[in-house]
Amino acid sequence: MGTKRAGKAKLAHKSADHGKALRHPETLAGSSELDELDRAILDHLERKGRATNYEVGDAVGLSASAASRRILALEESGAIRGYRAEINDRLLGRRMTVFVRITLERQSAQVLANFEAAVRRLKSVVSCHLMAGQYDYMLVARVAGMEDYGRLHQQELSRLPGVTRLETSFAMRDVLEGR
Repeated sequence: MGTKRAGKAKLAHKSADHGKALRHPETLAGSSELDELDRAILDHLERKGRATNYEVGDAVGLSASAASRRILALEESGAIRGYRAEINDRLLGRRMTVFVRITLERQSAQVLANFEAAVRRLKSVVSCHLMAGQYDYMLVARVAGMEDYGRLHQQELSRLPGVTRLETSFAMRDVLEGR
C-alpha cells in the first residue's frame, strides 16, 4: 500500500478508533458535530471546490458514493454553504483594495438592517463586517483606482442609510486573500 493510500486508510481507521461511526446524511443534518472525515472532506473541498466525488473520496480514503453521501450531509447541515468561482479582480481591472470604516448615526436594529440591506447591493464591496470598538462596520472593496474609489465614495458609500462618517485606507499590496 502506497504512503498516500496508507494515510487515507489510517484516517478512516483512526475515525473508527475514536468511536465515530460513519453517519448517514440524516444524522448529520442539524448536528454541529463533525468527525475527522467530515473535516478532511471540507478541507479538500475548500482547496478544490470543483473536485468530483471520486476525487474527494480518493483524498480522504472513501468510495465515491460514501464521499457523495457525506458531502450531501455536509450541505444539508449548512457546513457547506455553497460553491462559487473565485474571480481574479485584477484581470477585471479592479486593482485596488480599499478598507472603509463606517460609523452610523445609531445602532438601532432598524438602522443596522437598512444599512446591511443596502451594502449587499453594492458590487464593489467584497465583504462587510459589523465591528466592536470605535467603528460600526468595516467594508472591503475592490476598485479600479482612485477615480473609481471617488465614484464609489461619493455616489454609493456616503449615501448608505445611517452613515455619518467614512474613514478609508488603501492597501499597498495584497499579501493573502481568499482563504
